[in-house]
Amino acid sequence: MGGFKDHNYDERLKTAASAKQALLAKFRAKPAPDDPAVVARREERVAILARREARNAERAATKAAEALRLAEEAALRAAEEIRLAEEEEERRIAHEAERKAARDARYAARKARR
Repeated sequence: MGGFKDHNYDERLKTAASAKQALLAKFRAKPAPDDPAVVARREERVAILARREARNAERAATKAAEALRLAEEAALRAAEEIRLAEEEEERRIAHEAERKAARDARYAARKARR
């Protein structure tokens, strides 16, 4: 096991200065914005973004087409329900007319017997 080291003030200052120098060297080693590698990465990100937006636009178009199809189906169902309701109303009116005619015939036959 290592022994206890008592760092004096000068050693601590020297360590801090070397750490600052290391950070500065790391910052200076960073490539410039016009470096070919940086430009290539930037172009790759732009291409990825363009593909992502194309996929999103395609999804939106698909969703819009599906919503349109569903709306058309709903309109067709509504039109069919209206048609069926009208037919049912016509049948009911015809049935009521038949019942009324039969009732009137019974009344007429009863009057004719008197």
